[in-house]
Amino acid sequence: MGKLVLTTFLTLDGVYQAPGGPREDTRDGFDQGGWTVPYGDEDFGGFVDEVFGRVGAFLLGRRTYDIFASYWPKMTDPADPVASKLNGLPKYVVSTTLTDPAWAGTTVLGGDLAKEVTAVKERTDGELQVHGSGALARSLLALDLVDTVHLLTFPVVLGAGRRLFAEGTRPTAFRHTGGRVTAADISIQSYDLAGRPEYGSYELPENA
Repeated sequence: MGKLVLTTFLTLDGVYQAPGGPREDTRDGFDQGGWTVPYGDEDFGGFVDEVFGRVGAFLLGRRTYDIFASYWPKMTDPADPVASKLNGLPKYVVSTTLTDPAWAGTTVLGGDLAKEVTAVKERTDGELQVHGSGALARSLLALDLVDTVHLLTFPVVLGAGRRLFAEGTRPTAFRHTGGRVTAADISIQSYDLAGRPEYGSYELPENA
C-alpha cells in the first residue's frame, strides 16, 4: 500500500495560493501570485527531484490538475525527472464536473473521497503524491488520509490569500522526520501524521 504524501509551498503566514505565477489563482482578488519564483535555486530543484523520485501516482485537485495539464504535456524531454513522471505515471483528479480528461493516464475520482483515495493508495506502488491542491489537501487532512507532509516555507509574508491550515482545520499532531534550509532560505520540513494533539498546563497546582 502506498503512502499519501502532501507537498505544499507556503508563505510564513500560511498562504498557499498561486505560488507559481500571477494568473495561477486570482480568487478573492488575490494579486500576489508567483511568490515562490525568486527562490527557485538548485537546492529547491534538488529537493523536488528527490520527491519525484519516490512517486508512484499523483492525486490532484481540479484547479491544480488544469494548471499542470496545460503545461507538462508540452514538456517532452525524457531526461526531465518531473515531466517524465507527470506524463508517464497514473494521475487521479478529484472532480465532479470533469468527464473527459485529455491528459493521458488520468482517472477522475468523483465519488466518496475517503473510499476512492483509500483504494488508490492500496493499488499504488510507491508514493501517492499530492502537489499543491490546497482545498483537496485540507479535505484529505480532515479525513486522516495523509501520511506525510512536506512543508516548504518561503521567507515572505503576504497578508492575504488562501491558507492551508485555515480556521476549522482538524486538530492534528505531527512528528518531525527531517528538514533543511536552502541557500535561498526556503525552509523544507517533513512531518508524519501522529494522531490528535495532546494538551497540558503550565499552571501551578493549587496545593503547590
